[in-house]
Amino acid sequence: MVAPAVTSESDTSIALPSRRRRATPVLIRLAAALAGGGIFYASYPPRTLWYLAPLAFALLAASLRHRSARGGFLYGLAFGLAFVMPLLTWLQSFLGADFGPFPWIGLSFVVSLYMAIAGAAMAVVSTLRGGPVWMAAVFMGSEVLRTYFPFDGFPWGKVGFGQPEGLFLPLAAIGGTMLLGFAVVVTGAAATELVVRWRAGDRRRALILPVILVVLPVVAGAASWSLVGTDAQAGTRTVAIIQGNAPDDGINLMYDTPILRRNHLAATEKLAADIKAGRVTKPDIVVWPEVATDLEPDPRYDSALSQAIRDVGVPFLIGGRLIENPTTIQNVVQVWDPNTGPGDRYAKQKLVPFAEFIPLRDISAAVTPFVADTRDMIPGTKPGALAIDNTTVGVAICYEVAYDQVVGDAVRAGATMLAIPTNNAWYGPGEMSYQQLAMSRVAAVEYGRAVAVSATSGVSAIVQPDGSITQRSELYTAATLVASVPLRTTATLATRLGAWPEWVASVTGLAALALAIGARLRKRSTPARTDDTSTSEEDL
Repeated sequence: MVAPAVTSESDTSIALPSRRRRATPVLIRLAAALAGGGIFYASYPPRTLWYLAPLAFALLAASLRHRSARGGFLYGLAFGLAFVMPLLTWLQSFLGADFGPFPWIGLSFVVSLYMAIAGAAMAVVSTLRGGPVWMAAVFMGSEVLRTYFPFDGFPWGKVGFGQPEGLFLPLAAIGGTMLLGFAVVVTGAAATELVVRWRAGDRRRALILPVILVVLPVVAGAASWSLVGTDAQAGTRTVAIIQGNAPDDGINLMYDTPILRRNHLAATEKLAADIKAGRVTKPDIVVWPEVATDLEPDPRYDSALSQAIRDVGVPFLIGGRLIENPTTIQNVVQVWDPNTGPGDRYAKQKLVPFAEFIPLRDISAAVTPFVADTRDMIPGTKPGALAIDNTTVGVAICYEVAYDQVVGDAVRAGATMLAIPTNNAWYGPGEMSYQQLAMSRVAAVEYGRAVAVSATSGVSAIVQPDGSITQRSELYTAATLVASVPLRTTATLATRLGAWPEWVASVTGLAALALAIGARLRKRSTPARTDDTSTSEEDL
């Protein structure tokens, strides 16, 4: 007779510490991912701590290095939530307490899922030679996916948008936000690789590649400042930005268009009086913010607006909501000459999902307040290159500044300066306006153009082609900015390349992922000794 197996007290005492030992590295990696996401948020505007971003990705890489896809997904999700949730808190100001936190939490989770997918892929490719390069390519590929899918995507929070100043910024003139973000991520991932190899006792040749990958992006960024031009190649224009102000009314701003119109008309008449009294230099162009008034199909009948423009005596770019009929509404910028009246207009191409148009309208009623009271806006189809005062101004409306395609098409169509009319009054006194201003600063360098950012309630700004700000307003104040900006004709390399950097990063990341998966499958197919002490640590 065989005696039954008995688990002794000593066996139990060995098993429990073993499980704790297995859990400890998982918790450490999870903490590193969470800390990385928090530091990434801390690096983002309105703070000027751009240099923290590589540290954030160093911590993410440390949590992902040589992990499984399942573990990488978990750590990537943790990193994403720690970054995105504080980044998007302004959604609460928009929706208000009555609507609850669910849209904010839901959108934050969806955006974080892209980072979770990136984390899974980064963990897999980290085992390849030159792992930091492939990890960076995979992460940037996830940004491309998020920019286009679904419903025209949500590019907010891209790595490059957090670098409106600092050593990496000039790289935007070479490869746009894609190269700018890649430089940040590869620097952080390479720093982790360098520390791991150094602690493991690797020397000389094994350290060369990670050292190069840490140093090269920084040196390349610093050396690329010579490519960022600010000279006036086609003369200058004096631009006035009208910030008439708006109430901090959150979602109820959708009913406040008469207030916006009244405020901006009053600010325009004040500008006219200041010009007449010699207190302000007469501008060449005046820019109103996004949807500062309603426009009829034939806006010549708007006598109050026509009179205000004639009083100033120069052409305007009027941001308005064009209502052709109850079912055909567009978000437009209208050229308006004081002598000849309305001219060309640009209609916003990239509409905000769940606000300017409602995907899956029946289902969306559960997550957006716009379903019952609004009609879908009609997107435009033409580049925003508008002729005004012998100048071609490239226009991107509000959210569109996040899309390289929109701004790039306008510059390629001949724009010698950019205008970004926006209406950020929806989002309260939080960080949203500053985050969007950072996008305009990066776009200025990427395309080598001065940018006039005109916001209903701030932050309005005059941005030079090197991303620097020469004038800026405060939030929820009435202000008029007047400044001279250079007109430039040189096409940066980023302008000429267009979407190529996005495709290169995406294809490179996918190719690296395929190679790494193939290597793992071959390794698994090789017979290996198994024992009962194997744990799930390798999975996490």
